[in-house]
Amino acid sequence: MANTGSVSLATILFLFLFQAALNKGAAQEPVVSQNLVTDNVSVVEGETAIISCRVKNNDDSVIQLLNPNRQTIYFRDMRPLKDARFQLVNFSDNELRVSLSNVSLSDEGRYVCQLYTDPPQEAYADITVLIPPGNPIIEARDEVLSEGNETEMTCTALSSKPAAIIRWMKGDKELPGKPKVELTYDRMYTVTSRLTFTVGKEDDGVPVVCIVDHPAVKDFRAQKYLEVQYKPEVKIVVEFPQGLTREGENLALACQAKGKPQPQRVNWLKVDDDVPSHAVITGGDLYIENLNKSYNGTYRCMASNSVGESYDDYILYVYDSRAGEGAPRTVDHAVIGGVVAVVVFAMLCLLIVLGRYFARHKGTYFTHEAKGADDAADADTAIINAEGGHTNSDEKKEYYI
Repeated sequence: MANTGSVSLATILFLFLFQAALNKGAAQEPVVSQNLVTDNVSVVEGETAIISCRVKNNDDSVIQLLNPNRQTIYFRDMRPLKDARFQLVNFSDNELRVSLSNVSLSDEGRYVCQLYTDPPQEAYADITVLIPPGNPIIEARDEVLSEGNETEMTCTALSSKPAAIIRWMKGDKELPGKPKVELTYDRMYTVTSRLTFTVGKEDDGVPVVCIVDHPAVKDFRAQKYLEVQYKPEVKIVVEFPQGLTREGENLALACQAKGKPQPQRVNWLKVDDDVPSHAVITGGDLYIENLNKSYNGTYRCMASNSVGESYDDYILYVYDSRAGEGAPRTVDHAVIGGVVAVVVFAMLCLLIVLGRYFARHKGTYFTHEAKGADDAADADTAIINAEGGHTNSDEKKEYYI
């Protein structure tokens, strides 16, 4: 391949006149390419772009490559342009392939593949230069947060082309941000995304990640860990006795409290009454000897820090010293419900049987008052004279004394 210094003045003059003729013909009668093809190219700044001019069914026509200013970069396999960054990769009857190394933003534009036919044919390759953003910058309005409070974070991706896209993740959950895009004087884009959210105690130590999506870079991110303070979580644990609390026994309760910051103060009290005078309180531990029923009630452990206060309750019920081991018996409502259901079902069956019995033995009873009885001298005469009475006076009569 001949370099620029070896090209004679006559050759350069010939190429200039040839280029002028081609440009004149293209200006007078533009033709849509039919046999000449090329591809658009996207390349990261500083890397190498490949421009390929390809001809289908070429009839030995000359191929040349022009820059956006329509200056000839390559004419066949000769490079008249004094830019050593352009190098010939392949030249044949069907292809002219050229590389452009160390691409800069000034190289962006439309390159022309030209086929010297009559009229000449052209195909266009647009080179787009991608400029990755600088390292993302994440900032938080609050360094230390309290649960239930709202906070704000911003993430900035500087000087990229095209504009970057910023996404937010809190742990494994994606959160929506509000982006703002600014075009700078050097045709670069600066993107700032603002994120607002409310924190809870479960967010303590969770990373908030700013992810920058851009075609020139992959997995570009910055993160910041949340520091969330929260009020204490309180839990009362019975150390002894195990099972029933009976008269004469001892009681030991431990109050477990954790928070951020760690609770510095833990107090015991008895709701609506005073803690027994001989009870021993040591930090979060409560100890009562020789229980009796006068100690019954609700004992409360309270813990506090700079964020707030929390408590847990223990209900003490002292059983008789003769109470059996284990928990007091409880009513099994399911068993009671089953018994009631069986009784109701039996009563319904009994009612149905009685109803059917009375229905079968149902009768009609009439009382026939003897007619003519009013004129009879005595009861026997009334019966004899009555309608429907006994007409046979010879019937046997029974007398009861």
